[in-house]
Amino acid sequence: MDEKELKQRTKQFALRVIKLVDALPKTTVGRAIANQLMRAGTSVGAKYRAACRSRSKAEFIAKIGTVEEADESAYWMELIIESGLMKPTLVNALLQEANELVAIMASSRISASKSQIANRQSKIQR
Repeated sequence: MDEKELKQRTKQFALRVIKLVDALPKTTVGRAIANQLMRAGTSVGAKYRAACRSRSKAEFIAKIGTVEEADESAYWMELIIESGLMKPTLVNALLQEANELVAIMASSRISASKSQIANRQSKIQR
């Protein structure tokens, strides 16, 4: 998956989060979780885009590490399911997407870190 595709995927994730939040019950608990999920779920794409604009590998590694909101989004979705606010069948697909985005971001950070270490080592050996 390239940068453009991942930008689109994270935007689609945000749009799906917006729809889920809108469907939550308008109770005190529903509103509290809705606010948290909205903030976390819509910031995944924004933070990924910021990481893509990094000026260096080190800056990219630092910024991609801040895309933890995908994991936070998964947490709020788990609470939605486990508290009985919504049926699991309505949330599971989006929860799976959140977990996949977490894995992608973690993999990107690890790959970039390894590449940065390899570059340092090759400079030392010269």
